[in-house]
Amino acid sequence: MTQEKRKRRSQLSYGKLDKDGFIHRSWMKAQGYPDHVFDGRPVIGICNTWSEITPCNSGLRELADYVKRGIWEAGGLPLEFPVTSLGETQMRPTAMLFRNLLSMDVEESIRGNPIDGVVLLGGCDKTTPGQLMGAASVNLPTIVVSSGPMLNGKFRGQDIGSGTDVWKFSEDVRAGRMSMDDFIAAESGMSRSRGVCMTMGTASTVSNLVEALGLCLPYNGSLPAVDARRQALAHMTGREIVRMVEDDIRLSDIVTKDSMLNAIRVNAAVGGSTNTVMHLLALSGRLGLDLTLEDFDSESRDIPLLVDLMPSGRYLMEDYHYAGGLPAVMKKMAAHLSLDAQTVTGESIGERLEHAQCFNDTVIRDVTDPVQENSGIWVLRGNLCPQGAIIKPNAATPELLTHTGRAVVFESIEDYKARIDAPELDVDEHCILVLKGCGPKGYPGMPEVGNMALPKKLLEQGVRDMLRLSDARMSGTAFGSVILHVAPEASAGGPLAVVRNGDLIELNGPERTLNLQISDAELEERLNAWRSEVREPTYTRGYAKLYVDTVLQADQGADLDFLQGASGDAVTRESH
Repeated sequence: MTQEKRKRRSQLSYGKLDKDGFIHRSWMKAQGYPDHVFDGRPVIGICNTWSEITPCNSGLRELADYVKRGIWEAGGLPLEFPVTSLGETQMRPTAMLFRNLLSMDVEESIRGNPIDGVVLLGGCDKTTPGQLMGAASVNLPTIVVSSGPMLNGKFRGQDIGSGTDVWKFSEDVRAGRMSMDDFIAAESGMSRSRGVCMTMGTASTVSNLVEALGLCLPYNGSLPAVDARRQALAHMTGREIVRMVEDDIRLSDIVTKDSMLNAIRVNAAVGGSTNTVMHLLALSGRLGLDLTLEDFDSESRDIPLLVDLMPSGRYLMEDYHYAGGLPAVMKKMAAHLSLDAQTVTGESIGERLEHAQCFNDTVIRDVTDPVQENSGIWVLRGNLCPQGAIIKPNAATPELLTHTGRAVVFESIEDYKARIDAPELDVDEHCILVLKGCGPKGYPGMPEVGNMALPKKLLEQGVRDMLRLSDARMSGTAFGSVILHVAPEASAGGPLAVVRNGDLIELNGPERTLNLQISDAELEERLNAWRSEVREPTYTRGYAKLYVDTVLQADQGADLDFLQGASGDAVTRESH
């Protein structure tokens, strides 16, 4: 075997001419690998979240083969391995509960195995964030291939969008404006191919932000899952990761504070999901970057909404890609970006955008003619959310962004489901629906239930939006005037825990304030009473106990406290 001037990480296993090297090579040869593939060439791990129970990622098994082609072509050895797969639409109580578990799986799989670089194959809402968090704590050369959005939904000659139209249709059924037969008929036309939501939900938002961060090839954020060009992109990604290993370009060389701020600005321009707040904060905690909740507000204040795409607009991801995708968006907003931020291809963001074009100014608007002036994430502070809360202004009714209303309180999701449609519920359109017990510890896992369906009796009166407030999240496909991520959460003893029916709550969006209109003395008296109550632990074993005991609050990305930071890629002890 050849001796490298600088031994690769994989050669600590495959390059040794002793008992340990014999063991490592011999067992791999059981799969038909010949001698020469262990000659010191880069060994590339393909970290795959393929699963038949994760529909968003069901195409990744095939896509991995195209990545392998590129790796072989560039002189590397591709080795695919599975990790936990999180089906956003399938897992209970919520996929977010297991994002950190996936990150642990990814981190230890990368660190423990003899690989020199890694390709992350993911796409569903929590798979790519969890993969990135785990990979960041090892910090090898890393590149991403996303599963891509599914084709536009179709129903009776109209385009319909994942999630976004589900919420609309559901409300129409409850209001008596849509039949159950039509509702079920729309179901088959919505998800017509493999891939993630074709709205700008969390999955498509994250793949766009991965592109904004420079961690993938151009158009990874928008190419449809079933487009042959995604297969070609996977092939070229395989070639690129081999070069990254040759040049020793690590994940931390690409993801810096500047690239994170670029991602926040891009999130505003594309009308991205509020869930990215959690994921970018958690990723920054792994990399030791000083990203804060306030950065999401300050960095997006001057960024208008440029992409006319559901849930904040009219079009879908196919239309967005054909219009020019993220390169076209970033070129139009280039004045707001750090153009010298680096990408996995070795070029800067500015260099990558030189040849970008927009082919449809209706879908991707100019900065001077935006879809909306207000976009991004507003970060709220006040006595109801000492550690912050957020609202997505481009998804809200403008008149409700400054509002004072009477609280209608639900102590749990079960309480909400039992009473929301009760004719005797004391509620009108000026009230604020308040949901407790849905934060990281309380649910556990912080589910996407913040966009509470409105009371049936109000829907029947024609009401289509109300101010809603909780310690939960909401789907990136959702819309409405919804205050989310209230921190500390109710189950951690935050002020939300002591809100009562009839309390007045004041939101002043332009001033970024959220307050419970009671005195400081009464608030402290209520909190002291809450703290004095004896509560039995909900979970006494397993991962759920580990999660509840160690999870951080929303303003810190809801990572587990002991997972922040990095352990690196070194493993000094042999296995035999």
